[in-house]
Amino acid sequence: MSDHIRVHRIAVFARHGLLEEEARLGQRFYISLDAVLDLAAAGRADDVAETVSYADLTEIAVGIATERRFKLIEALAEAIAAEILARFARIRTITVAVDKPSAPVPAILDGVTVAITRGRA
Repeated sequence: MSDHIRVHRIAVFARHGLLEEEARLGQRFYISLDAVLDLAAAGRADDVAETVSYADLTEIAVGIATERRFKLIEALAEAIAAEILARFARIRTITVAVDKPSAPVPAILDGVTVAITRGRA
């Protein structure tokens, strides 16, 4: 299966991180999603009922990222992946990448990213 729905770099302002300052001040995060599913029926029928809406995927990611707090971006990614798999039976695997551009690391860097891939057992 090589069909994908990809949503790139959803920007959210949230309060994730280990440090108290991160909880208090918040910062920007970027979330990317890569869902693997069969899109043949949707493509042939030109029917949204045969696919998963990227708007719905985005809504889940934004909701979890902005309404909950996580110490680790790994936990944020896990929560998003679990909710997407629970809600959309069509999706076989989901990759969730969380970018933290302002990670409190004593070095000059563009940011850190955690990417996880989860699927059905």
